[in-house]
Formats: sequence, structure tokens, C-alpha cells
Amino acid sequence: MTVPAVVIAAPASGSGKTTVATGLMGALRRAGHRVAPFKVGPDFIDPGYHALATGRPGRNLDPVLVGDELIGPLYAHGTAGSDIAVVEGVMGLFDGRIADSMTGPATGSTAHVAGLLGAPVVLVVDARGQSHSIAALLHGFSTFDPHTRIAGVVLNRVGSARHEEVLRQACEHAGLAVFGSIPRAEALAVPSRHLGLITAAEHGRAARDAVAAMTDLVARHVDLDAVAVGARAAVTDMPWDPGIAATAGPGVRVALAAGKAFTFGYPEHGEVLRAAGAEVVEFDPMTDGLPPQTAALVIPGGFPEQHTADLSANTVVRQQIAQLAAAGGPIHAECAGLTYLVDDLDGRPMCGVLTGSARFTERLTLGYRQAIAATDSPLHHTGERVTGHEFHRTAVTLAAPYEPAWHFAAGPTGPVTDGAVHRGVHAGYLHTHPAAHPHAIARFVASAARSKLAG
Repeated sequence: MTVPAVVIAAPASGSGKTTVATGLMGALRRAGHRVAPFKVGPDFIDPGYHALATGRPGRNLDPVLVGDELIGPLYAHGTAGSDIAVVEGVMGLFDGRIADSMTGPATGSTAHVAGLLGAPVVLVVDARGQSHSIAALLHGFSTFDPHTRIAGVVLNRVGSARHEEVLRQACEHAGLAVFGSIPRAEALAVPSRHLGLITAAEHGRAARDAVAAMTDLVARHVDLDAVAVGARAAVTDMPWDPGIAATAGPGVRVALAAGKAFTFGYPEHGEVLRAAGAEVVEFDPMTDGLPPQTAALVIPGGFPEQHTADLSANTVVRQQIAQLAAAGGPIHAECAGLTYLVDDLDGRPMCGVLTGSARFTERLTLGYRQAIAATDSPLHHTGERVTGHEFHRTAVTLAAPYEPAWHFAAGPTGPVTDGAVHRGVHAGYLHTHPAAHPHAIARFVASAARSKLAG
């Protein structure tokens, strides 16, 4: 039976989607629901707050990274054991991947995902600075695309009782129900930095307190019963199977870097690794050594540039990672993982697996990439094509003639390469979604099983 969903969207970024979506997840859970949390797009940060609110892994639904055909199966997989799903959108309702010709919702937009799920949209509108004009805004959003069904509105940052009265009249004029009216509560702002919100793992107790405050706010000011009754989904796909690429389980130990510095990972990654036969053991490179009998290593993205002193101070694990690489152990590093593997990051010693330096910059590199594997590695065969995503403010300069990990589609200055492949190391800035490439993860585990490090 399909688990019903509600999609939380907004006319634009900064309207309060994360506050409402996270608070709704927490409030529905508090009311006795088993809530499955999702985020549209490649974002790694919001799902951490969703996980705190629901007690379940925060998952992503990104048709650009995985294709339209996997959205339903991933939704069915992520909703197992739940009775309602809350999907937080991305940017404005119709914003997504920019194309040369646009006639409707952009690919990868919240509206695109809502359509694939057959789920209704609740629009969070920042009411500051407007009253009757909100009717025109709602009329435009509700009629722009006939395939996107806006079920109602949550008014956010409402200034007074009179302001709310006028806004409700405007919503009635536009023909949309009001599910809630939230007063201005600036104290709920979650600290942010150069790539968005500070991650839940880094924010610790303050993150838990923020989620509790969001939950309280939504529980007081949003009609939870109306939202739950209006939830719908039309997903008929069988759940995605993490074992789709699995062969006979080799039973090797794969260490997964975690902790405050490395939080940018998809839960499906660990699920595919385990289905392929790996024993996945998390460790924190800021404080821990490599787990005993480690045969392979995964280092996801994150914010190592915020924790360079602590990462550099753990000389034991840096030496162990260098020894693992020298012995040919497979290492899969994305983005932050790449900056951790070079000689130094902002002048502080790192692992020295790859000869080169990384530094924090003021330039944001952001966007989807069409990539081709440049050479054979423990993950990919030469010529394999993937769609990935870049999201960083660091730059790496490699000082040795490594084969690149990826070739990107040519940019304004010509072909672009990313990362490096060296011995068993595959490292680059590109983030990929493991559900789109489970065979690469299974190949990685098989490579670990064949290595002399396997137990």
C-alpha cells in the first residue's frame, strides 16, 4: 500500500521551508505517526535535521542524479514501516536544473518530484511585507502548471492577528486552504555558513533544541490533522533493492569516515555496501584510528576546512590511511575526502596519499555535471558515464601527474577534469548517488575482497 505524502514547497528560497518541513515531521511524529523524511535535490544538510525530527534516515529524491524511473522505488524503499512521508522541496517550487528552453517545471524541481510521486504541495509563503497581494502570487503558482496540485498554504512570519485575517481572506480569494499561520520567530534561525546551514552533527545539542523548537512551533500553529488527511501519493513501484548489484558476499570490512567533518553522504551508500557483502564500520577521523582489519575506505564530503586542526592532530589515523593506500587498499573519496587525502589543507598536514595541496577559497563551485570515468579504478571502468553534483568552496592543486578521476563536459575554457586515480584511490570533487550506480559500489567491495588486505 502506497504511503501518502505531502510536499513542502515555497515560492522562493528563504521562505521557511526547512522550519516548516522539519517542524511538521517532528509534530507528526509526536502525534503518533511514523514519518518518513525526504529532501528534493542533492542537499546533504537538511536531511540531518530531518533525521533528528523523525528518528529515521533523511533521504534525497533527485531525478537529475538518479533518473525519473528511480524516484518511485527510492520513495517506496524510504517509506517502509512509515504511515506518512514529508518531502521538503528545494529553492522555489518550479526551480531546478537550468536548461536552454523552459516551458514548465524545471527538471529536478520540487514540482517535478511532486508530480512523479503524485503528491500534493503545501506552499510556505513568507508573508512579510504583503497582504492582499498574496492572492495574486498564489493564483500564479497554482495555475502555472496543471500537473502540480497545490493543496494549501502555510503562512509564515505573520506579523499580527489583523495581518493574519487579511492574509486568510487573500488565500480564500485565490481558492486555497490555509493549513497554518506561523508568527515571526527569528530565534528559530539555525546558524549557517558558506555552504548553507551548519550540519546537525556539528551543531549537536543546539541542533536538537532547534528541531524541538520547530516541532513546537508547527504543532501550535499548523493543522496537523488537515495536512495528514490531505496527504496522497500515487507510487506503484516496487521498493528499490540495495542488493541489486550484489554478488556472493565477500565479508570484507569497509571503514566509513563520519563525525563532524564528513557528513555529506547518502544512507543508500551504506546500504549498497552492506548488500554487496561489506561490513561497514564508521569512525571519526578527528578522534579515532582506522577500525582493525580495514580492507577499504570511504571518505564522503563534508566540512574538513572547518576542522583542519583536529584532523591534522590525529597523526595516527592519517598514517594508517597513507599505509592503506600504499598497500593498494581501495579508497573512495568525494569532495571533502579529496581534500583530506592531499598533503595539506590550508597549510595543515593531512594524509599525504595524493601529492598536492587544498585551500579554502571565496569561490563557490556548484552544479550538476555530466561526467565520464577517465580511467579504470576500483569503482568505474574507463568511459562509464554518470551524472553528479559539485558543491564546495575549496580548490585542490595536485603536484603529480595522476590520471584524473573524471572528464566533465567541456566548459567555456575547454574540457574539464576532476580528481585523481592512483593505485586503489578514486578521489574527486564529484558527488554521485549510489542508487544510480550500485554496480560501482559492488565493484569497490569486490576489489577490497581481492586485495591482500582482506581478512
